[in-house]
Amino acid sequence: MTAFKDHIQSWIALLFKPRAVVIRVLKRVLAGFFIADSLIVTILMLVSAIRRRNNHAQPFPRIPLQEVRVGENTLQLYSYGRDLFDAMLSAITNATESIYLESYIWKDDEVGQQFRDLLGQKAAEGVEVYVIYDKFGNLVVPGEFYKAFSPSIHRLEYLSVSRPWHVFDPRRYSLDHRKLLIVDGSISFIGGYNIGSAYAYEWRDTHLRINGPASANLAHSFIDFWNRFSREKNIIEQRYSRRFDPLITVHGNDALHLTFPIRELYISAIERAERYILLTNAYFVPDHILLESLKAAARRGVEVHILVPWMSNHIVTDWVSHCYFSECLEAGIRIFGYRHTMLHAKTCTIDGEWSTVGTANLDRLSSIGNYEVNVEIYSTAFAEQMEALFRCDTSDIFELTLKGWESRQWYIKVSERLLKPLRFIM
Repeated sequence: MTAFKDHIQSWIALLFKPRAVVIRVLKRVLAGFFIADSLIVTILMLVSAIRRRNNHAQPFPRIPLQEVRVGENTLQLYSYGRDLFDAMLSAITNATESIYLESYIWKDDEVGQQFRDLLGQKAAEGVEVYVIYDKFGNLVVPGEFYKAFSPSIHRLEYLSVSRPWHVFDPRRYSLDHRKLLIVDGSISFIGGYNIGSAYAYEWRDTHLRINGPASANLAHSFIDFWNRFSREKNIIEQRYSRRFDPLITVHGNDALHLTFPIRELYISAIERAERYILLTNAYFVPDHILLESLKAAARRGVEVHILVPWMSNHIVTDWVSHCYFSECLEAGIRIFGYRHTMLHAKTCTIDGEWSTVGTANLDRLSSIGNYEVNVEIYSTAFAEQMEALFRCDTSDIFELTLKGWESRQWYIKVSERLLKPLRFIM
């Protein structure tokens, strides 16, 4: 009987031995990929640190843009941070009722202190001042900066994981990546600019001011976020009158409710494009469906132009983004690299009719992760402004060619291939 059991056990061991070998090999392969990726990321981070230390602010092309009328609203584009911040500070100065300010990053520098101090003055005057900033986005900002806020200012330091059980809920890992300012429910600002001195002078970004009833929709987007996440239960009861406006629509990603309309907004507009798509984005790491929509548009004869920073503030994201360039170029998409400074804009305009400006990047963190907000605008006059801005941005930069891109060094291609799986977490 014992011999029979030994015989059976030997057969079982023989049966499962190949599987054990395969598992062992897979573990070693995965470990190898992890080590290789870690080494590449470390090298890239060192290169990025050296680059930041040696780089100095460079001037970049700018053009004056005029206000345009869209229905009952007037719209103003900003592509230079100092101009934008002056307009925001002016609006805050003239506030009489309420100020809602939301920023992913709020630096402790001259510009950041200027905003903080002015908001304190307005709160002392009796204006209801509410501010939201993301805790993770400001980890490097000294806590003393926020402690110096006037106690009259209502503050919400958004922390995605605020309770022990939140670590088990993937929805709770989303950041507040929105950038909004709404004054008296009638003047609003939305776009890619965070608050800080570097953004005022060194970065190329795009922001939009809306003067009119459409601002009420952005006000309610802020109010809804505040009322949901304010731990002090200091509810905003102010309600601004809203109306349906087919020309200006607000779209917001809501991670807790698992609704991500901004991604669908892009896909739907791209699929309707007939003539041209002018897309500018700081971090171009699209998912499969969005990428296929862009390629399909190019194949049916649509001129698809994509403008990206050639060297962004996230070097690893740059390399992951490069993984998409070959198939884009093969499909007929034109790719332009912006080398003047950090390009942080998130905009698109299509066929001289449709445009969007907002906070969402074309990566997975923005598409199906973070809290974001974009405005969708149907206006030929506004589209003309967007096209003029795109022409300015692409007037003195380089365009990739398939031949030139495929001729890059082999070790760069290998590194990009190894980093490609990171696209699922970016």
